[in-house]
Amino acid sequence: MGQKIHPGGLRVGVIHDWKSNWYTGTKEFPAYLLEDIKIREHIYGKLAHAGLSDILIRKDAQRITIDIYTARPGIVIGKSGVEVDALRKDIHGMTNKAVHININEIKRPELDAKLVAQSIAEQLANRVSFRRAMKRSLASAMRSGAMGVKVQCGGRLGGGEMSRSESYSEGRVPLHTIRADIDYGFVEAKTTFGRIGVKVWINKGEIMPEGYEGMAQKDARLGDQDTARRRGGTAEGLGASREGGRGRGPDREGLGPVRQRKKGAGGGPRRPGGRGRARAQESTERTPPEGQAAPAEEPTQPPVEPEAAAAAPEAEAPAEAAKPDEAAEKGDS
Repeated sequence: MGQKIHPGGLRVGVIHDWKSNWYTGTKEFPAYLLEDIKIREHIYGKLAHAGLSDILIRKDAQRITIDIYTARPGIVIGKSGVEVDALRKDIHGMTNKAVHININEIKRPELDAKLVAQSIAEQLANRVSFRRAMKRSLASAMRSGAMGVKVQCGGRLGGGEMSRSESYSEGRVPLHTIRADIDYGFVEAKTTFGRIGVKVWINKGEIMPEGYEGMAQKDARLGDQDTARRRGGTAEGLGASREGGRGRGPDREGLGPVRQRKKGAGGGPRRPGGRGRARAQESTERTPPEGQAAPAEEPTQPPVEPEAAAAAPEAEAPAEAAKPDEAAEKGDS
């Protein structure tokens, strides 16, 4: 089956929120949509080196609020806020509305699909081996706590004449599970022998519905869930219950309490075919009552002295050897 549906668009309204929040009539809709596209293209073009992950836009009648999620907030803000002021003026000139910009830092860029794809594309542009770049990003994402990662590169890989695509995956990435929080990113690497597309899927666990007991109340709203996901917050839903169960010894991750084994006759744990051992242990562990001395144990077999036994034949050998000599002397006489 072809996997041609955008994982984020498939989950919009279920576990993910919209990236543009505004409402207008049928006549103004094309102008509003084109305005969003121009704003995003301008921000991505001006701050391409700042590690941008996502841009959220909210529009009111006379105001535009833009949330920028980046791994390098210092570059976006600039020295004493110069870059942000310049960006605000540019967007105000494009829309003729009051512009408010919020900058949010991504604390774990290894778990953001767009940033991982950007890092792979930069390495490909610098002539790094595509296999090495893909495997390195795969290992770092799994080390950071991802449930599953899938990376795919397509184009003239390694400068080959024919274009091809290769992919590496680790863990589980259930694309058809709607409650699975799958982050998707796509970036094109501009190389000297053409463009190479990089796609990244990262599974961050599962987000359960509002009535689910394992989900925190503060993340019950859809927008709050999406914000926590972008900022790299704690695991939610089933992923959080799995992480919490790893440190519990008696429960064994929800499999029920561990039953204690019954003790055998000898006081220790019962083992298959261990009756003889239990009786031997019982006999050795018996202690005499108070006031009586412990009976002396008689050895069942006398101790063997190998040195004395070996020395006896050597002492008898000369006596036996002397008898024929005596007979020879009598015959001579």
